[in-house]
Amino acid sequence: MTIHSPETRITITTEHGEKLVGILHDTGSKKIVILCHGLRDTKDHNTVVSIASALTRIGISSFRFDFSGNGESEGQFQFGNYWREVDDLHSVTSYLKKNYDIIAVVGQSKGGNVVLLYASKYDDVKMVINVSARFDLQKGIKERLGEGFFDRLENDKTIQLVDGKGRFEVTKDSLMDRLSINMSEEVKKIKPDSRVFTIHGSNDEVIPVEDAYEFEKVICNHKSHIIDGANHNYTLHNDKLASVVVDVITSSHL
Repeated sequence: MTIHSPETRITITTEHGEKLVGILHDTGSKKIVILCHGLRDTKDHNTVVSIASALTRIGISSFRFDFSGNGESEGQFQFGNYWREVDDLHSVTSYLKKNYDIIAVVGQSKGGNVVLLYASKYDDVKMVINVSARFDLQKGIKERLGEGFFDRLENDKTIQLVDGKGRFEVTKDSLMDRLSINMSEEVKKIKPDSRVFTIHGSNDEVIPVEDAYEFEKVICNHKSHIIDGANHNYTLHNDKLASVVVDVITSSHL
């Protein structure tokens, strides 16, 4: 039997006073999963929507939302903002737990870092699913910002960039926000009774699959699943990714 959930647009005000916009997929179940997008993405990213649809089919509610400064949400986009996005996620969990049992938080790419950092700071969601997060946040910056990025920031304070999604700005402060985070040390703070799952594509061209193995070395209650042939955005493996996420959740909660 296929369960069709109504999609309801929800606005949540954060502790910083910004309005986050999200889509609630309510199947009638009080069990809910929160889905977090990656850098310069939105709640409508293919991977996020695919996971929400897969959860709907098995009767689990979900909520996908735009972090502040992204998509429809208020605020200004920042290249770093990791802890600010943790605050966003905390505002979302605080809102949803009034009516739902949050059984998992799922984050893709930068969203994976955010859900891991959330678990290191809070102990209120006992299942964390990291999809393709970066282990060492010192890496991958030159590929996105270009050669000599730090000197340019020292001189001009900002870098103006254009990618396939449009124009954006990187400030020195936002870069330092990212560089100040040591994921290895932060994830060690995750309590042993929290279950952490890492999913990664073997052909990830943005964040190498080796990062998944690094997380496995330092997180005490951790399992990993490598999707053979998948790239960073799971372009040809969206259904497989959604299936793995559903399997992880149902094996623990149903």
